[in-house]
Order: sequence, then structure tokens, then C-alpha cells
Amino acid sequence: MNQLWWDVARSAGLLAWALLAASVLWGLALSSRLFGRRPRPAWLLDLHRYLGGLAVIFVGVHVGAIMIDSYVHFGPAETFIPLASSWKPSAVAWGIVALYLLLAVELTSLARAHLPLGIWRRVHYLSFAVFVFSTVHLLTAGTDSNNPAVVLPVVTVCGIAVLLAALRIAPRNRQPIQPRAPRAPHSPTPRPPVDPRPGRTAQPGPPVQPAPRRIASSRPATEPPPRRPAGAPSR
Repeated sequence: MNQLWWDVARSAGLLAWALLAASVLWGLALSSRLFGRRPRPAWLLDLHRYLGGLAVIFVGVHVGAIMIDSYVHFGPAETFIPLASSWKPSAVAWGIVALYLLLAVELTSLARAHLPLGIWRRVHYLSFAVFVFSTVHLLTAGTDSNNPAVVLPVVTVCGIAVLLAALRIAPRNRQPIQPRAPRAPHSPTPRPPVDPRPGRTAQPGPPVQPAPRRIASSRPATEPPPRRPAGAPSR
């Protein structure tokens, strides 16, 4: 029975690291635009989230099996407090810190809709620390640190992660946005007159001068004759 729990803890730990590495690599591939700049299907981002969630589940199985196993005593203090274990305290501490950072990343991801984008982004960057700390824990605390079947895949995955991180951080060549020139005032383009005969266009004639405007006079057209004073002799 003791060997069973040890095998469960060992296999769950390896599987948790593999899921965590796959989640980090997939997230780097998405953020470095390896899939192009076009809108991506929703399942690509969902796969990144599912891998992280499965990693949390198998980390829980790993921790639970370690506490149940009686080969090395791991109580609550040795399991959740760094450097409290008498068995490889430094190696175990790397795993404990990675556990706390992983919980912080996953909890903020679940509450992303209720958090400012800047806070969520800063906490999500801790995924790189989780990957590094868990890798150190795997290579120092695990019994498979000398197993080529484990070491070679770990080294390969670490190399791919470094390459994708470099692509993610490298500045992209972007053309600066040039300001638009001011538009010229719009003036309607005169259209040539259309000849009613099909297939022909009338030739424009000389410009038509507008007729002069007539200004009305303030004096009446005819004036009445002057009146004679009363008693004046008539001619």
C-alpha cells in the first residue's frame, strides 16, 4: 500500500508538470502570434485554460498522495510551509512556492471578468515563475532526476519555452502611423451636357452670360402736372 501511494504521488507530479508545461507553451504560442494575426477560434484559448485547470487538479492529487504516503512524513506544516520539511527542505520549498503561485494564477484567471486588466496581466506573468520553480522541484526533489526518459523531455520543453518567450518579448517591426493630410475643399466637377442622341456627347458651348438685373427706380414712371394756384389767370 505504501508503494502504491508513492507511485500515485510520483505519476501525478510528473503529469502535473507536463500539463503545466503544455499550458505555458500553448499560452506563449498564442501570445507570440504563431497562429497569425487573424481572429482565432475560441477553442484555442479554451485549451490553454483547460490545461491549466487539469494541472491544478493533478497537483492536488500529488500533494494528497504525498501526505498519505508514510515513507516520509509530510504533515500540513511540511506540505504547505517552505523549508519546514526535514527531507530535502530546499527542493520541497521550490514546489510549495510553485503551488501558491499556481493557485494565484488560476484564481485570478477565473475572476478575470471582475478584475482590472492590468492586475490580471501582472498576476498571469507569474506563470513563468511557476514553470521555472516546478521544473527545479522536479529535478531536485523527484527520484527521476537521473532518468534520461525524464531529463531529456524536460530539457527539450525548457528550450522550446525559452524560444517562444524570446519571440514573445522581441519587438515587432511596426510601421509608424502617419497623420492624414487635410482634405482639400470639395468642389463639384462640372459635367458635360448630354446629347439626346445615343452614343454622343454634346460639345460644350460658350459660357452664357447672365442677364443684367434691372434696378427699380424710386420715382414713379409719370409725374402729374403741377397745379395752378387759385385765382391765377388761365392762358
